[in-house]
Amino acid sequence: MKIDIKTESEVTAVLKKLADSYADRNLKNVLSCFAPDSDVVLYGTGADEKRIGIEQIQAQVERDWSQTESAAISFDWISTSGAETVAWAAADGEFRFRANGQHMSLPARMTFVLEKGNGAWRIVQSHFSTPTPGQEEDQSF
Repeated sequence: MKIDIKTESEVTAVLKKLADSYADRNLKNVLSCFAPDSDVVLYGTGADEKRIGIEQIQAQVERDWSQTESAAISFDWISTSGAETVAWAAADGEFRFRANGQHMSLPARMTFVLEKGNGAWRIVQSHFSTPTPGQEEDQSF
């Protein structure tokens, strides 16, 4: 269900805050985008990047930053929907980072589920992925 303009703006603001805070390496602000629940989930692009709970998400973010000189997420397209106090978003964008002195970028696909509580939207589930390299257009495998 399409959400109203106000809700769409609020949800998009959380995603922008996440991206800006991640690039600025502001851990407090990154974590404030996520619900402080024990069952909040973040899937990353690495095989071992399944993080459950805010402490594990913090450890993942700190690991990302320890392995890069800079890292940023940008959004090219965001689609939002929702119902009452739950919203979901899908986004295309790019991961840009500098690691071992090299600048790199990867196409990004992201999904988010957000919940509104105490007047604020927070992420309760997130998934970051990259399209399979080398897969031909119009091919599923």
